[in-house]
Amino acid sequence: MPPVKPMLAKPVSAIPTGQCYEPKWDGFRSIIFRDGDEVEIGSRNERPMTRYFPEVVEAVKEHFPPRAVIDGEIVVVDRDRNTLEFEVLQQRIHPAASRVTMLSETTPASFVAFDLLALGDDDLTGTRFEERRAALERALADAGPPVHITPLTRDHDLARQWFDQFEGAGLDGLIAKKPDQPYQPDKRVMAKIKHERTCDCVVAGYRVHKSGPDAIGSLLLGLFDDRGVLASVGVIGAFPMQRRRELFEELQPLVTTFDDHPWAWAKQEEGERTPRKGEGSRWNNGKDLSFVPLRPERVVEVRYDYMEGVRFRHTAQFVRWRPDRTPESCTYAQLEVAVDFDLGEVLGLT
Repeated sequence: MPPVKPMLAKPVSAIPTGQCYEPKWDGFRSIIFRDGDEVEIGSRNERPMTRYFPEVVEAVKEHFPPRAVIDGEIVVVDRDRNTLEFEVLQQRIHPAASRVTMLSETTPASFVAFDLLALGDDDLTGTRFEERRAALERALADAGPPVHITPLTRDHDLARQWFDQFEGAGLDGLIAKKPDQPYQPDKRVMAKIKHERTCDCVVAGYRVHKSGPDAIGSLLLGLFDDRGVLASVGVIGAFPMQRRRELFEELQPLVTTFDDHPWAWAKQEEGERTPRKGEGSRWNNGKDLSFVPLRPERVVEVRYDYMEGVRFRHTAQFVRWRPDRTPESCTYAQLEVAVDFDLGEVLGLT
């Protein structure tokens, strides 16, 4: 019975040997419960998401066994662009029922299954993963889009190939599971292997920390595009508190006005994405996302996993300052381009 906390993964630096390997999907982790016409979609945080994905509910009724609990990921697939659309998926969480209905038709979601927790009257969480996987394949043998079973291999070399290739389709790395692993809710007993890269960015602003106005909350990062425009690409947000205060003092000589700043509100082109466009957060009403502009003169090396469009998918990590680099040298050209791969092949659609 819902809610059930999902089994979690801990990050590792290399692909472990002798395990089962799956692509790491970039979507909303979801445990779906079906009992006849009753369907509940639970999020990673055990919050109900059923109302936001009516098309997934209908797909579950069509393709799931009559009584089952299945762990997986809700994703939005853009076949034309051959990628997963996490930002589009985020927009599906909307309070207005009419908006939810419209989005379910214009940006329909899919469900990628990767574990079977219960079938009929049987609780499978105590059985071995390889047994649950075999049962999942049998349970969804006749399922079709938008319900899919994630690919799985025990071949370490093929897993390495997937790790390199699948990123071009918007996937997030690999998950490794021990064949004899029982399902352990809320325990980090799986392994996740994610892409990790570095690049040099311009620091163009900061937000103050929630603790007070004399500490840095996050540094705003930019890269120059082909037009020579400084685009907002993400933030660095993890610093010890003492370092946050030191950074605040260090950056004060660079504080400027928006008059000549590349992210000045008055100079934005329509459709341009800059931090000032996000001064109000639609995910947290009342949260202040305004920032203090800095002269874009300092360069920082950051660690990131991958890009989503023109921005870092996740918060970047500080590596070191780069006084030897000029801001103009911080361009998108330095970024590694992922190998292109047909997402339809990953999902078994081609």
